[in-house]
Amino acid sequence: MFYEKYISKNKTFIDETWKKLDEKLSRTAVKSRDKIPYTTKDGVHDDHSGNPFMWTNGFWGGLMWIMYEATGNEEYKKTALRSEELMDKAFADVSKLHHDVGFMWHILSGASYRLTGDPESRNRNLIAAMTLASRYKENGGYIRAWNGTWFGRDNDGWTIIDCMMNLPILYWASKELGDDRFAQIAMAHADMTIRDHVRDDGSMNHIVAHDPATGEMIDTLGGQGYAVGSTWSRGASWGLYGFILSYIHTTEKRYLDTAKQIAHYFISNVADTDYLPLVDFRAPEEPVYYDSTAGAIAACGLIEIAKNVPEFEQRPYIAAAVKILKAMEEKFCNWEENEDSILQMGTEMYTRGIHKPIIYGDYFFAEAIAKLRGSEFNPWLK
Repeated sequence: MFYEKYISKNKTFIDETWKKLDEKLSRTAVKSRDKIPYTTKDGVHDDHSGNPFMWTNGFWGGLMWIMYEATGNEEYKKTALRSEELMDKAFADVSKLHHDVGFMWHILSGASYRLTGDPESRNRNLIAAMTLASRYKENGGYIRAWNGTWFGRDNDGWTIIDCMMNLPILYWASKELGDDRFAQIAMAHADMTIRDHVRDDGSMNHIVAHDPATGEMIDTLGGQGYAVGSTWSRGASWGLYGFILSYIHTTEKRYLDTAKQIAHYFISNVADTDYLPLVDFRAPEEPVYYDSTAGAIAACGLIEIAKNVPEFEQRPYIAAAVKILKAMEEKFCNWEENEDSILQMGTEMYTRGIHKPIIYGDYFFAEAIAKLRGSEFNPWLK
């Protein structure tokens, strides 16, 4: 098949990049074992274990599980288990949890349960899935994003494109418990996202405000991109990867079609910037702000699309994934021992946190390379 031929053609890049990942992460796995990193300061991982409610807290342990599954190195496993243990503090006050519990536990506890069979990890993941399901607004047909208010505005009816990546924990819970209600909630939210977040050209509305009683879209907000009506690239990548995951879990063709629609938009934009994604595809030409995390996430989704379409359709998806990863490895990766992070040039949002290493950049970069090596382990599936 074309997919396998293309992977074989790029085997040297894949193998060499994986070797560098393993060499670096085998050191930081030990060095940062008692931390939950988000970024680095002066090359050293920071630590957010004191704030267990932070939405990014699952990525460090999730990265460790990816590396452990691929290498069998027990040091990765030890750090993943320690990360999961540190996250238990969040269950002391579940009222502070939000829709990002999939990010926080499915790639951490879900992966742990899948790889080790640990019943405590299963229980953690089920608590997270039930928490997410409890945020479903039945009258509106969507999962509420956050609690309380946002910049003085009630966000009871707000949804964000990011939540597409939290849906896999609901699909998993339905299979694990034999209860289709979780999957029904996930699909209802995915269908709302097609209707209200995905524009006709494959670009995204990041935040949508709904009438909490009816689910009717009443407003769109700029979110983390340049402005209302622009296209935040990481939002596009969340949608791209999230919809192909929903397709794999459900086999509903509309999700595959939506993933492809977003992918075509994403590819056309990164091709214009040497496969290095800008923070926003509709921002002014200056200043030039990149977001490497968007590229790593999109690469994971593009690989999965390539695996799930007929051979004659595979070329644009797998080729774009490899081109993005190659470009970022050359321009944005730091393999030096004096820097704990790997993928540089991540950006939190257009107006803040510009060009910094972010833990989910490392996570998705490693996930993508692991996929290209042939790993069948995907923490977002099964």
